[in-house]
Amino acid sequence: MKEQLTIVTRKGQITVPAEIRRALGIEIGDKVAISLDEDGSPRASLRPVRSVTDMTFGSITPRRQPKKTNEHREQFMKTAKERDDRSKRRT
Repeated sequence: MKEQLTIVTRKGQITVPAEIRRALGIEIGDKVAISLDEDGSPRASLRPVRSVTDMTFGSITPRRQPKKTNEHREQFMKTAKERDDRSKRRT
């Protein structure tokens, strides 16, 4: 096992070295779990924690495909124009 060193700050924080982050697939904002070995030895392990939502996103195909972005934009612009026209008639 390759060992990497890091420093604990006065707030108890550590920096996970880039090589380890890459190997574990840890990115900015990810949660990690740190645990001690159960046999009482002075070793800790680090693993990424993924939410169920993140792990399952996209695994089910929707019954209906979502509208295309351009269709959404066109509908938004049409509705906005109608509201604008109505508000101009009131004044």
